[in-house]
Amino acid sequence: MTITSDFVWQAIQPRPRDAHKGTFGSVLAVAGSASYRGAAALAVEGALRTGAGIVTLASVEPVLAAVAARLPECCLCPCEAGAEGGISPQNIEHIRRQRASVLLVGPGLGYTAQSAARAAETRALVKTLLPGFSGSAVLDADGLNAAADLLQTEKMPHPQGELILTPHPGEMARLTRLSSSEISMDRKEIAIQFAKAWNAVVVLKGAHTVIAGPDGRCAVNPTGNPGLSRGGSGDVLAGMTSALLACGLPAFEAAACAVYLHGAAADRAAALHGETGMLPHDLLDALGTLFAENGR
Repeated sequence: MTITSDFVWQAIQPRPRDAHKGTFGSVLAVAGSASYRGAAALAVEGALRTGAGIVTLASVEPVLAAVAARLPECCLCPCEAGAEGGISPQNIEHIRRQRASVLLVGPGLGYTAQSAARAAETRALVKTLLPGFSGSAVLDADGLNAAADLLQTEKMPHPQGELILTPHPGEMARLTRLSSSEISMDRKEIAIQFAKAWNAVVVLKGAHTVIAGPDGRCAVNPTGNPGLSRGGSGDVLAGMTSALLACGLPAFEAAACAVYLHGAAADRAAALHGETGMLPHDLLDALGTLFAENGR
C-alpha cells in the first residue's frame, strides 16, 4: 500500500481533553557522544515535537549540556563516559532504572569510525539494554551497526515489546550481508523477508521509504525530497517514531505515520528553504504546522 494522509490522521487521533503527560507515554533515548552531540538533540526534539509525554536522554555530560540548553523539556540521565567520549556500558544498570515505555538506542553513539573500543562499548549497550527492556524499542544508526555485528553469531536483540529498525541502504546491507545493489533491486521483498526473520518492523529508508512488518504488511511512503539527504535527518525520524510508539500506536502504524510526516515536513521545509538550503532541524517547525493544520 501507499501511505496516505487519511491513514496517518486516522491513526493519530486528537488529544483527549482530560489527557495528562502519562497519557502519551515516555521515551528513553540512549544517544549521543562527544563526536555526535547534535544527533541526540535532533532525536529527542523529534520525540518531543511528535507528542511523547516524557522524553529522557541518557548520555554523557557534554551531550546533556548541549541538549539542556536547547530543550529544557527534556529530562536528563547523566552517564559516565567511555571510549572516545561515548556512553560506557558501566551505566547499564543506571539506565535500566529510568522508567520508560519506549527505548530508543543508537543516534550518535559512535562506532568504528571512532575506535574499536567505541564499537565494542556500543555493542555491549545494544546487546544488554534491548533484551532487558519491558516495552517497545527503536534501533537506529550506530545501534544498527552494533546489531549487524551481533547478528554474525547471535539473534537480533529484541525487547519484550515490539521492535522497529530504521536502516538506510548501507546499514541494511551490513545487517543482511547482501550488497546494496541486491537490496535496491527489490526493496519491498527484502524488507518483508527480514522483518519476518527479525520479528521487527523494518523501515528501509531512501527515496520512497519502505515499511515492512513481521506479519507481511508493507507500505511505501510518497512524501519527502532530496533535501533529506544529509546527516541528522534520520535522527529526527528516529525520535518521531519513538514518540508515536509511546503515544500508543502499534509499531507498523507508528513507523508508517512517522515516515509520512517526516517526509511531509521535509516538503514544507524545502518550499521555504529549498532542497539545498533546508536543514534537519527545519523539519521540526514544519512538523508542528502539520499537526496544527490537522487539529492534533
